[in-house]
Amino acid sequence: MLSRQVVMASGLSLLAGIAVGVLARSALPPAVQRPAFVERREGGLRFTKPLLDCDIGPGVVGDEELRPFSRAIERALASRPDLAGGASASVYFRELNDGLWFSIGESEKFVPASLRKLPLLMALLKQSEQGPDPALLDHEVTLALSQDYNASQSIRPSRPAVAGQRYTIRELMVRMIVSSDNNAFVALTGVVDPAALDAVYAKLSMLDPRAIGPDDFLTVETYASFFRVLYNASYLDRGRSEWALELLARSEFTSGLAAGVPRGVAVAHKFGEKSEGGGMVQLHDCGIVYYPGHPYLLCVMSRGRRLDQLAEVIGQVSRLTFELVDAQHRAPAVP
Repeated sequence: MLSRQVVMASGLSLLAGIAVGVLARSALPPAVQRPAFVERREGGLRFTKPLLDCDIGPGVVGDEELRPFSRAIERALASRPDLAGGASASVYFRELNDGLWFSIGESEKFVPASLRKLPLLMALLKQSEQGPDPALLDHEVTLALSQDYNASQSIRPSRPAVAGQRYTIRELMVRMIVSSDNNAFVALTGVVDPAALDAVYAKLSMLDPRAIGPDDFLTVETYASFFRVLYNASYLDRGRSEWALELLARSEFTSGLAAGVPRGVAVAHKFGEKSEGGGMVQLHDCGIVYYPGHPYLLCVMSRGRRLDQLAEVIGQVSRLTFELVDAQHRAPAVP
């Protein structure tokens, strides 16, 4: 099983990871500057924080704390021999409360694979919000499939949807996101209004994969936008945005971003895997890490020869990012 392989591989690279983390911490600025703007966000729910207002705040800020941060991530990636010979990884980071961000390899393009399940979820939720049938998600459908669409995947759902059985649309949405069930995904593509799905992609100026085929076209920065609009509840209403993020936080995949944060820290994320020709595979994991008081968005897309190695790469980036964020927010403020 992939998660066991990753644990074994992670153990072999533990010392190297610690060394990289210590080096990265030493590159941090001696103190955290006060932001030049102050955001006020609506509270009350766990996963969403819509922006209410933004004022100019005291002090002056640049992105000094992010420049060594991005360099530390770049050094960690450059130190990995499994990211050579055509392998690669791209990273996007944004602290959601103050907007500080950086990207690495932002021009690199990847196949979205199972990442397409998130815009489909958003389209169905928008359809239930604005469509003529408010009870849409409670309708039952029979799973009519010509094959098991999970069979070709390396990372499979624990309890896949079964052909011939009846499920509510809501149940299929849960399976599609929490378990990344391809059978549920295929069934829901027959339910969604194509115009609603097109509108999700158009909202973020993103190419619709139905129109351009399966070739690489997705970048880390583009896909990260889906999580930003959910966090801000700027596309769906707040209740639906909250439910979507709650599902993403229940993901069964724990070998990527979730492997890099302490137990108890919520991670609302979606992964995707894809086999290429020539023995290459892709593995991506993108989502929101709910660091207390300072949630941040992290997206890692990778290409290499082994899924377990790519999962370890994503886990290392996630772990190092959490350590650096933790170091910055625990540092004393500038007087």
